[in-house]
Amino acid sequence: MKIAHSMVFVAALTCLSDAVAAQPAPDVAVTDTEIRIGNVMPYTGPLATFGAIGKTEAAYFDMINEHGGINGRKVRFISNDDNSDPEQASQQTRTLVEKDKALLIFGSFGTPDNLAIRPYLNQNKIPQLFVASGDEEWGNPKAFPWTMGWQPPFRAEGRIYANYIQAFYPERKIAVLWQNDQFGRDLFKGLQEGLGDWTRMIVSDTTFEMSDTSIDTQIQLLQSSGAEILVFDGSPAIAALAIRRMADFSWHPVFMLDNASASIANALKPAGLENSIGVISTSFLKDASDPAWKDDPAMKDWSSFMDKYYPDGDKDDSNTVFGYAAAETLTQMLKQCGNDLSRENIMRQAASLKNYQNSVTLPGIAINTGPADFRPIEQMRLVQFDGTTWQPIGEVIESAFLSAPKN
Repeated sequence: MKIAHSMVFVAALTCLSDAVAAQPAPDVAVTDTEIRIGNVMPYTGPLATFGAIGKTEAAYFDMINEHGGINGRKVRFISNDDNSDPEQASQQTRTLVEKDKALLIFGSFGTPDNLAIRPYLNQNKIPQLFVASGDEEWGNPKAFPWTMGWQPPFRAEGRIYANYIQAFYPERKIAVLWQNDQFGRDLFKGLQEGLGDWTRMIVSDTTFEMSDTSIDTQIQLLQSSGAEILVFDGSPAIAALAIRRMADFSWHPVFMLDNASASIANALKPAGLENSIGVISTSFLKDASDPAWKDDPAMKDWSSFMDKYYPDGDKDDSNTVFGYAAAETLTQMLKQCGNDLSRENIMRQAASLKNYQNSVTLPGIAINTGPADFRPIEQMRLVQFDGTTWQPIGEVIESAFLSAPKN
């Protein structure tokens, strides 16, 4: 694995006894020359494809450092592998805070992993910023004032699919194939909320485990239900399996694929591009493979960035755009901090992003936060795969519709 200069991969996990009580976070030596940022990512394990997010973020900070850093300080981005394991995520996060003296934890991936580290970070008043997960939990500043999300909620995405089904496929039978964890449950719950009385049209749903290597049984079960629409929520590898097996079984429902797995490189190509024609998903970032952005200045900058700072990265992998966008957002927030890099000011500035237009979010999608609004992005657009690229099939859906009801 090629390691970016600003990034430190931990090859061996630090062994910490469960009996050891959490130690107070040490004072951070914020110098005139350095900002330390911690992160955990699944560079190995069943979700290793998402490691491209962390690699892109490391490359982005290399670029920032080459151009003088942030307000004159270089970024030291320390990213550890958690193997998609919440226990390892906890251990690695403690190492980042207590040994590496990270100022904040940024962009760590996954719902279970971030839920595992959230109590420790909030207890020690360490910012947990721009979490790489769409769980509703990241928008709860009263209970967890040191944790903030970034991307649109999974639950809201489910409501978008429900709205689309009601508008274009009324009274059609629906099946749902979802990952057996909080990630999968959130989108399914949003789908049910959005369908309302039409929830009766869900004739079958079944789950899979993240570690499954075959889902033939699930696909056959759902096919036998007579469903004409299949909503999928899970990882890219299982999405590829589902699309390929549906083709093998000559089952061709309207297929709706969660945004997190809508990667041409990691889901659609492995499934067979010809099998993926017609797949529907959502988007809030520009798609590098879409000809519509061929002459877009921001995407030209992104392409040049990839060539210089992350040449091993796959430009068809949407995770690279995600990592670039998240790192750009953090950079903007840190610039707003000026010379006050106290953790309190970091949270104030994170909650003070006003109509910030990230360079690679879709036009019309602005980033806004406030003391009671810890979900920076709450807008998306429906897209459909044409065999080569994702094509828009609707306008940007505004945050008023996306906001899911609270329990």
